[in-house]
Amino acid sequence: MTHAAVTARSVVAGQARAIAAAWSPQDAPAGWWLTAETFAAIAEEDDLLDLAAAIPPDRLPPLLLGAAVAFLVRERRAAVGRYYPEPGGGQPRRDGGFRAELVDFVRAERGALAQLCATHRYQMNEVARCADVLPVLATIGAEDRRPLALVDLGTGAGLGLHLDRYHYTYRSAVSPDRTVGDRTSPVLLTCEVRAGAQPPVPAELPVMADRVGVDVEPLDVADPHTLAWLTACVPPESGAVTRFAAAAAVARAHPARSVRGNLLEVLGDVVASTPRDALVCLVDTYVHVFLPPADLRRFDDLLTELGRERDLEWISVDPLVPLGPDARASVQGLDLPAAWVRDTREGGVFGVIGRVRVRRGRRSGTLLGRAHPGADWLEWR
Repeated sequence: MTHAAVTARSVVAGQARAIAAAWSPQDAPAGWWLTAETFAAIAEEDDLLDLAAAIPPDRLPPLLLGAAVAFLVRERRAAVGRYYPEPGGGQPRRDGGFRAELVDFVRAERGALAQLCATHRYQMNEVARCADVLPVLATIGAEDRRPLALVDLGTGAGLGLHLDRYHYTYRSAVSPDRTVGDRTSPVLLTCEVRAGAQPPVPAELPVMADRVGVDVEPLDVADPHTLAWLTACVPPESGAVTRFAAAAAVARAHPARSVRGNLLEVLGDVVASTPRDALVCLVDTYVHVFLPPADLRRFDDLLTELGRERDLEWISVDPLVPLGPDARASVQGLDLPAAWVRDTREGGVFGVIGRVRVRRGRRSGTLLGRAHPGADWLEWR
């Protein structure tokens, strides 16, 4: 095995372990066991690690392989599929047999899995992250009464564009539950507020003057194959699977505008297309973390340039960069507690919640909190 191959395997294994630790830490609900075990297997089993290490790094190898496995398991109706949850159902129980069956399935379907990874991209549409974004919009709304023009960067299937059509419950051990949103919505988002400040949950959801998504490959959840692939990209945890199915139904019922293209190339036109009397809010959840450093710098320059003509807000819920054990910085360039950097390196990935405000080309930023990748918990500063 060449030095490059050994290095690729080591990098991918480290990423897989970090993803497992992020979604399913030691204190995670029992239902996250399948997610943790899947990524642990990618890190530890040669048949899976070889496949993942052959995927180009920019295609997120552990995540893409995990999605390809889930997709093919369902398509083949394989016996190992009994471990995967269905929308509205419970989490199948752990019985000790999953790892061996997974390895056997991957060994038998190696060629088909490689083909899926070569022809698809990982597209994570975790609608629960709207619970991280909502308090930031509440903060903005308390300062500025203008209606909002929501621009969802890396929108994928556009689930984040409908955050005002969901129902939210924020639970805390030290204060009563706080709820907001459409009580009739099929999308019920529940988030545990951990020790610290209470997030500013609004009494009412913000008014949207416009909503538009930007993506290099916008996804149509009305297309059966697309829906099946997106479902496979969801962590195999019953709550996440149920949330996605409900949010996809909302997106089908309320088609929203989307723009195809690289956000660095089309964002100017998108911002210009929004109502002039609206405050433009750029929302990015787990998008900028995957941009190369040069593109992060280009985005910063573009933000300043656009902010000379329009008032802008940039809400980010992104892990520290670079993704993995060497993480050390916020994508927004915000000052971080040293403990957060240590926690990332020791305990896995979490989303850093930040806000950047641009007025007349002048930029200011605020670190607001951090959150579980699937929005199971939220810490507010």
